[in-house]
Amino acid sequence: MPIPIPIIMPKLGETVVDGTVARWHKQPGARVEKLEPLLDISTDKIDTEIPAPAAGTLLEILVGEGETVDAGTVLGYIGEREVTTDDGPQTADRRLQTAESRPQTADSTQQTADRGQPEEAAEKPRGRAFISPVVARIAEEHALDLAQIEGTGLHGRITKKDVLAHIGDRGLGTGDWGLGGRDKHGSAADPIAQSPNRAIAQSPIPDPQSPVPNPLSSMRRAIADHMTRSVRNAPHVATIHEVDMTAVVRHREDHKAAFAQRGIRLTFTPYFVAAVAAALRAVPAANSRFSEDGLILNRRIHIGVAVAVDDGLLVPVIHDADERNLAGLARAVNDLAERSRRGQLSPDELSGGTFTITNHGVGGSLLATPIINDGQAGILGIGAIVKRPAVRSGGHPLLPSADDAIVIRPMCYLSFSFDHRVLDGAEADEFVGKIKAVLENWTDHSITSNQ
Repeated sequence: MPIPIPIIMPKLGETVVDGTVARWHKQPGARVEKLEPLLDISTDKIDTEIPAPAAGTLLEILVGEGETVDAGTVLGYIGEREVTTDDGPQTADRRLQTAESRPQTADSTQQTADRGQPEEAAEKPRGRAFISPVVARIAEEHALDLAQIEGTGLHGRITKKDVLAHIGDRGLGTGDWGLGGRDKHGSAADPIAQSPNRAIAQSPIPDPQSPVPNPLSSMRRAIADHMTRSVRNAPHVATIHEVDMTAVVRHREDHKAAFAQRGIRLTFTPYFVAAVAAALRAVPAANSRFSEDGLILNRRIHIGVAVAVDDGLLVPVIHDADERNLAGLARAVNDLAERSRRGQLSPDELSGGTFTITNHGVGGSLLATPIINDGQAGILGIGAIVKRPAVRSGGHPLLPSADDAIVIRPMCYLSFSFDHRVLDGAEADEFVGKIKAVLENWTDHSITSNQ
């Protein structure tokens, strides 16, 4: 009988060292096919679907939903249900349990290592003794006594679902017991008896009709932490420029059919990415980041493009954006946006950005002052492209002239939020001015002429 095949927590990227089991698609005893979606892993960057490493029966789940473990940890086993030993037929589940009950010898340890289970994973406590970071964090936020919670996970392990169900049953708001709350068995909750060391009398009892806070998803928590850190670290300043998009709109109208024949949907975003790449070359300080030892200049241009998804915001990165033509940028923008919404990005595709673009204008917004992606020098906000009256001067740029004319043009506001530790106002305006010049004078050679 072949040794059961371990299901391993994969290393999802260069910067991702652990992950949380968000959902198992199968339960022990279920038949699975090789590469069939088996479970979802959640990281601080993205949720990833993990396929089955082999065909067979899901024998055992070692890491329950809501638990966070390191890359390389064995999550469960796939194999065949019936095996034959010297003691006669027995199930693979029993075989695993028997193997776990034997004393570990050098030979058995080597066999464990050979089947892909790290020694540190084997040494981790199991059952109620193992509390995942997610469960511990929620328990701390709501001042929960985990001893009062009945675990439904493997070996009685307390899962995230158990904690959330307990919070709902108790009617907990900010960590105090809800008035008249009952435990899982229907007994009236006694806050003083259940938690004698807490100063309940000093805190107001929450209204039982008040809503229970919805725990943050890993993505929402990551966004909150990231934005808070950026605002706290970087002194934000914004400069706003207005751009005449006539040349870009005409170019797109003239070429989008030809691009479509090549399977490329031509939107406005690739034009902005190209213009930003040209501006980053012209003003290298905008492609740097602050450190206490000095400014760190990024030699390569990796531009992140913010994409709204169902439960938050992702910023996939176009690496070496300055080395791509308009068609290459359009393909990259479309591909990353579509896979962002389908949850198919790898963590590495969300890492390494040196500058960020956010097109808030897709929702009709004209102006915004976006928050800098922490670790970068700035972020460009793109407002909606709308027709507005504009003055075209035939003489002095400021003085009235008989040659002046009011015309209708597709206009757009560009708002550049920048780290004032890295850039001063003059450099910031030079940077946006370069973007404006590329867009207002767009031709088929706009990208190559700026490389």
